[in-house]
Amino acid sequence: MEYNVADTEDVPITDLSKIDEMPPDLDIRAVDEELDCQNTAVKIWYFDEGEEIGYHAHAEQEELFYVLEGTFSLKLGRSGEEEFVEADEGTFWVAAPKIGRGHRCVSEDGGAVLAFGAPAVEDPGLDPHSLSDEEIDEALEDS
Repeated sequence: MEYNVADTEDVPITDLSKIDEMPPDLDIRAVDEELDCQNTAVKIWYFDEGEEIGYHAHAEQEELFYVLEGTFSLKLGRSGEEEFVEADEGTFWVAAPKIGRGHRCVSEDGGAVLAFGAPAVEDPGLDPHSLSDEEIDEALEDS
């Protein structure tokens, strides 16, 4: 694949609550699958007020996020050093491999977040509380 183009509305919405192995129970648009991305994971996540992606980390994946709609409370940083930041429409944030990240929708009308992850590998979430400073520092040096 040299290139591909898709309109957001042409990307089907998947209800993750119907997939047991795939928490959280949110709706997503798997843009990366529609475009046949090879090196980047790209999803649009849809949230109702109070829904969240819990605090987690990834072993290899850097993630970049952008708030398309709504307001979110972010939890970012190493275990024991987490910061809470409010993010409105138009806000970007990024988390390196092995650095904790999570976000909760706090707007009444819900919200949507565009998420990019690279590399596009199967990288299940890690518990940031289980990572040592040495493991994190090594991952940051490698990225």
